Amino acid sequence: MEMHNTPAAEQAAKFSIGIDLGTTHCVLSFLDTQDEHARVQVMAIPQLTAPGTVEARSQLGSFLYQPHEHEMNPASRVLPWTTEPKALVGAIARNLGSKTPIRLVASAKSWLCHGGVNRRDAFLPAGSPEEVEKVSPLRATELYLEHLKQAWDHAYPQHPLAEQEVTITVPASFDPAARDLTAEAARNVGFVHLTLLEEPQAALYNWIDNSNDKWRDEVSVGDVVLVVDIGGGTTDLSLVEVTEEQGNLTLKRIAVGEHILLGGDNMDLALAYSLKMKLAQEGKELQPWQIQAMTHACRDAKEALLNDAELQAVPIVVPSRGSKLLGATLKTELTQQEVQQMLVEGFFPKVAITEHPLQRNRGALTQMGLPYAQDAGITRHIAAFLSKQANAMNGDATPAQDFNPFVGGIPGMPGHGAPSVQFIKPTAILFNGGVLKSALLANRLEETINEWLLDANAEMAKRLTGVDLDLAVASGAAYYGAVRRGQGVRIRGGIASSYYVGIESAMPAIPGMAPPMEALCVAPFGMEEGSSVDVPSQQFGLIIGQPVNFQFFGSTVRRDDLAGTHLDHWGQDELEVLPEIQVTLPVSEGRREGEVVPVTLASRVTELGTLYLEAIAADNGQKWHVEFDVREDAKQNAQ
Repeated sequence: MEMHNTPAAEQAAKFSIGIDLGTTHCVLSFLDTQDEHARVQVMAIPQLTAPGTVEARSQLGSFLYQPHEHEMNPASRVLPWTTEPKALVGAIARNLGSKTPIRLVASAKSWLCHGGVNRRDAFLPAGSPEEVEKVSPLRATELYLEHLKQAWDHAYPQHPLAEQEVTITVPASFDPAARDLTAEAARNVGFVHLTLLEEPQAALYNWIDNSNDKWRDEVSVGDVVLVVDIGGGTTDLSLVEVTEEQGNLTLKRIAVGEHILLGGDNMDLALAYSLKMKLAQEGKELQPWQIQAMTHACRDAKEALLNDAELQAVPIVVPSRGSKLLGATLKTELTQQEVQQMLVEGFFPKVAITEHPLQRNRGALTQMGLPYAQDAGITRHIAAFLSKQANAMNGDATPAQDFNPFVGGIPGMPGHGAPSVQFIKPTAILFNGGVLKSALLANRLEETINEWLLDANAEMAKRLTGVDLDLAVASGAAYYGAVRRGQGVRIRGGIASSYYVGIESAMPAIPGMAPPMEALCVAPFGMEEGSSVDVPSQQFGLIIGQPVNFQFFGSTVRRDDLAGTHLDHWGQDELEVLPEIQVTLPVSEGRREGEVVPVTLASRVTELGTLYLEAIAADNGQKWHVEFDVREDAKQNAQ
């Protein structure tokens, strides 16, 4: 998904740079494209870790701290490249924010893809008092990228980052609007030669790169690789099929999961609440700000306990405001047993393939917050994903494909199970993300998936190893720069959803009932970035000169709908409603405001994976554009 790169620009760039813009950490990797023996390297990023202390670390924490005006003197903010940084980001933000959480911006990436808020409005840190300076999710993203850019330019002044090829990774489940915002943040900071790459693909590229061309010995034609990426903020799922073209092994991304806000952050919160209950039993009640501060302490304790099975407990100090309020500072501890019980059983329960996430009705009034997954069971989300994708590959409308060996319920095929238990059966698994660095959690997840396979008489999936779960995504993105120059194998895929525009059906008015909505497919599943398509259908009436709402839908399961497919009904889980876009289309010469112009539609997918819809007047060929982005942000969507 590259942006208008000219061959000259590609040739001039010495480095291919990969940036993992994560929910909790950012990583920058690079590859010298002019040295054929060069390997991908991870850059150590200088950052403040405490007032007046600069250290270089392989990760830059995706945290932004808004200090009190008298909190830090200017001399204690100095970075190697500036005496007046625009923002306190990275390790220092996380450290100061753990003591004063109301001044900490975290999870900006999750807010960036939240359709229910205006992502250009300055409202972070969410829920903080008026005196704390606010930033928008878009601006926070820019500030992280700005720090990375300045760190690079300081280290490589002869090769400024603006002149290099940069690949930024995004979750596979990001919709076109969230992709567009990510690209906009990068452009605003001065990134010129920009590409977006899906994170699970980047992890797989890193595995290929690290295998030194031995990857072909590990997988063969017909294999289906399940990539499970569990980071700080999201669980990202993808399926990649190994196919063959003219005798060569090739990789094709065949499915991505929904956007699941479920990851390490949820685990820290769960541990903090378990400690809150433990303290409550001792008669000690905590205030919300103390629970927030304790959540940060739980993150550090969790990482220590998961990485060292010998460690029995980690002390937790609960901050208090003055001795009068609570007496002495409260102390408690997080034990190895509590972490294992809470995280393993709570987030990775052993469930059957038929057990899917539970949805409960939400309260009518919810706090302005992120739409976290309601069910914490990651194994249930994976079961739902594998089951949902099996139906997409072998639904009634789908002709029999090469996937049969991996789908249950097909007589005479390996893995023939009960017809009701259909799921795509991965033959290999690649883990990624900081959460799965824990052998305890990774092994439980692998065991659960393999139990599903054994129950369906299929072979166990092989775990692909050899990636650093924190650094793989950035490193795979840097390697992708070489792939784009024709070196190495490319993962094919196109767009991971089919997209539809809503059409109000013409029918007599019925009191109290909105006209039913129909859906027209404007971009079919797998449509390649940079390609366009005419949408064959009858003419539609387009209202110009007045505010109108465009309703879009997406589907990861309707793979056979071509451009122009008209749906007047669909199954409950087939189409997902996307944020609606409000625009006023310009009135051209010879037309009047409010005129209904008969139009046909055409669409194209830009190089960055955003959808661009074109309405063409039937009488004179005049064109109006509706870009599926967030220039005119969606109205507040109820969560």
